[in-house]
Amino acid sequence: MSISFSKALGIHEQALGFRAQRAEVLANNIANADTPNFKARDLDFASVLASQAQRQVGGGTSLERTRWQHFDADGVELADPALRFRNPHHASIDQNSVDLQVEQSHYAENAVQFQASFTLLNNKFKGLVTALRGE
Repeated sequence: MSISFSKALGIHEQALGFRAQRAEVLANNIANADTPNFKARDLDFASVLASQAQRQVGGGTSLERTRWQHFDADGVELADPALRFRNPHHASIDQNSVDLQVEQSHYAENAVQFQASFTLLNNKFKGLVTALRGE
């Protein structure tokens, strides 16, 4: 009998990856808080979860060549549907949509959620090791 890590870990592995990606996006927003015309972005967890579920089922988005005049789409990456622009709470003179306090609070919240996912995965691995040792 073999251990299936995908069944044992569930979606927590992908959630940890999502939290790491979101930290990068939020850090980019904070770094560009004073850049004129910069638009704040954020990742939508529900979209990422839906795309992961679609991949596991075997669906997903694919490009199909319907006419001979169309370009071949092999190797073309589609834009990430989960990465969205954030609506600003108030307009700024330089058209920058980053609100530094909001970004910092989202970053802190994401860090707490990352730590929670990491702790959960760590406990799952400890449980698997205990099961393998027969303790």
